Amino acid sequence: MEKKIAVIPGDGIGEEVMAQALRVLNVVERDFGHKFVTTKALAGGAAYDKYGSHMPEETLALCRQSDAILFGSVGGPVAEMHLPKWKNCEANSILNLRKTFKFNANFRPVKILPELQDISPLKAEVIQRGVDMVFVRELLGDCYFGEHKTFSENGKRKATDLAVYDEDQVASIAHVAFKAARLRRNKVTSVDKANVLDNSKLWRQVVTEVSKEYPDVELEHMLVDNCAMQLIRDPSQFDVVVTTNMFGDILSDAAAVLPGSLGLLASASLNQEGFGLYEPPGGSAQDIAGTGTANPVAQILSVAMMLRYSFSLEAEAAAVERAVEAALKSGCRTRDIFRHSKASAAEEQTTTRLINCQEMADEILKHLEQKVLV
Repeated sequence: MEKKIAVIPGDGIGEEVMAQALRVLNVVERDFGHKFVTTKALAGGAAYDKYGSHMPEETLALCRQSDAILFGSVGGPVAEMHLPKWKNCEANSILNLRKTFKFNANFRPVKILPELQDISPLKAEVIQRGVDMVFVRELLGDCYFGEHKTFSENGKRKATDLAVYDEDQVASIAHVAFKAARLRRNKVTSVDKANVLDNSKLWRQVVTEVSKEYPDVELEHMLVDNCAMQLIRDPSQFDVVVTTNMFGDILSDAAAVLPGSLGLLASASLNQEGFGLYEPPGGSAQDIAGTGTANPVAQILSVAMMLRYSFSLEAEAAAVERAVEAALKSGCRTRDIFRHSKASAAEEQTTTRLINCQEMADEILKHLEQKVLV
């Protein structure tokens, strides 16, 4: 297989973790007999320095010519967000990509390995029931893309943000969720606020209609406030969670805390033609950029998602994921997931050791090259 990949490291730790992810991709290319043509492009502050734009046309043109986008992270130091280089950086870059390529479905898996339960805020008995879910978030509707209005009325400031969905948008993301569930444990939880909001009532009605095409998949509806509670009380009940843009933004970030670090999580954004953008959700982490302490796992798992969802290379994706798990099970820890004590009772024979970004990739590559099955 030959594929073209637009590689956009971005800012902060983006260059560091992307370099390690590309090492993993190179091994997959070599060992599985593929050809991946990777071309780097600029976005965010890095692009602003050269082009005066956070998302130059040169980068968009490369993305149009590619089979997938592998994205790092953008954004500057908190104290400098008011400067032209960083102001509206995320909106002008990553949100611009989502809108340009009509990425309507965001996938964010959340999984806790028993060996890492010590860094999770959940109790051990909750983790032992199993935490393995994926959020499917609609990306192009809701109040993020509706009319935004700030005005004065009767001498008082007022603001409105219009949340809009049509039935086609809801049906499209519902199909994505049900198809994803068929590859997992055949359960979809649709999250809304149908007891209050009209767009949630439409959401629930359309999701229910679509579910009739997937009789082998269990569907349950859950109000968003109850879902927030259940994610902490018993996350083992969830398989695929499908929800609106705003609820998905909030709930997936809340669930991202469960494994203990954003450095362990990847995400994928797909449009209806199957074109995808793959990125870690953790941000540019400017405070640790250049120190070599960043965790490359999220960027490497983003490669695995790209192999699976854009290129249909399931064996290759699973091999990368197994290699990551093997490295973590062996006790390898970057600073964000390191604890001085042993990780858990399940790892009582393994002492954790603190390593840097490149060393973590070295360990993952070692297991990938050995094709370790865990």
